[in-house]
Amino acid sequence: MTRRIYGGRARATVAVITAWAALFGVELTGARAAQGAPTDPQFITRSAPAPGVKYEGFTLSTPRGDAYGHLLTVDLGNPRVGLDLVYPGAVGARAPVSRLADARGAVAAVNGDFFHLTETQHPGVQATGAPVGPAVAGGQRLKAAVPDGQRFGPALPPGTGTENVIGIGMNRRARVDRLSLRGTVRTPRGTLPLRGLNQYAVAVGGVGAFTTDWGTTSRVRATCGTDTDRAAPCSTETYEVTVRKGRVAKVSETPGQGRIAPKTVVLVGREAGARALRKLRVGDRIHLGYRLVATERVPLAFAVGGFPIVRKGRPLDGLDQRTAAVRTCAGVGAGGRRFYLLVLDGGPEYRSGLTMSELAEVMRRFGARDAVNLDGGGSSTLVTRDPGSAEVTVRNHPSAGAERPVPNGIGVFTRT
Repeated sequence: MTRRIYGGRARATVAVITAWAALFGVELTGARAAQGAPTDPQFITRSAPAPGVKYEGFTLSTPRGDAYGHLLTVDLGNPRVGLDLVYPGAVGARAPVSRLADARGAVAAVNGDFFHLTETQHPGVQATGAPVGPAVAGGQRLKAAVPDGQRFGPALPPGTGTENVIGIGMNRRARVDRLSLRGTVRTPRGTLPLRGLNQYAVAVGGVGAFTTDWGTTSRVRATCGTDTDRAAPCSTETYEVTVRKGRVAKVSETPGQGRIAPKTVVLVGREAGARALRKLRVGDRIHLGYRLVATERVPLAFAVGGFPIVRKGRPLDGLDQRTAAVRTCAGVGAGGRRFYLLVLDGGPEYRSGLTMSELAEVMRRFGARDAVNLDGGGSSTLVTRDPGSAEVTVRNHPSAGAERPVPNGIGVFTRT
């Protein structure tokens, strides 16, 4: 059973932080931050969950009061350390970060991408729990990004979108990049562009592919909303084609649900895409090809969606300077050899959090040359595993009082 440290009121005092340190067996390394707007982070606790992995607790002061945070620094120059996506085994599923980490034996983990949490605009349509952006786990492409207008989360900074990711290349160098879906569906009646891969929203007029990685969740939501309006009505013109071992095995007027068998792909079309799929017949031969294309040539072995807030050592223009919140962030430094994972504490005294602009500045001060904002608020969770322990410990106080199930996270792994 996962150990949890939340549950009582978080105290904004050095005495209580010292007690936390004693509880975790970590070293006290600093003093409380002085008043400022915001001040430089002052490290309070420090430990090493594994070689090449450092955990630090820190405080800083903002115009709204003190903030307390948790920072993991991962040395990718250490060949025994690596990162990968942790997820519940399906794109359309959720689980607490602690459970995701324990299932994979991670020494540490944080929550990942924003996701389809609620569905109030379309009565009768269930929330899928699927993430917004692309996802790659162990070199396997799990999904592509939904259209920008279909995303959940705060407003995007100018020049960013749902295709942005942070990840690790096959060369073990971390980077912030974009992953775009490129694919086609070749049929006896012509070739169709592929406009979705395991997404809770397919582009208007497009065809999306769903594989066994999607899980059992209904595929109806993929035909709701538009590329610019998430709340727009569901399409009245849909069609679904099940392709098994390269041939059409079944057709349906509406998207279905249930587990998709291996070597089977379900194509869901809306509007023009539905009309094109409707021309197919059972037994037709289908060839589906797709890939996630990065802007850099080195393929990504792991990637999770998040929007950039620091680029080339500078906070992006247009970041929100008003709305403060509990947040999760990931960054890259030292030429891609260092990876930063930051989670703000959600204890009652710290829930004012940081604005996006402040978060970018804090990540820059830590050494991140590039950084992305991940899902925050009730999703923000950081766990670590003490050496020799069979279970992880939740280091922060989740702002909702308990861990929120999430679709994915960033796991830190070590080889003995």
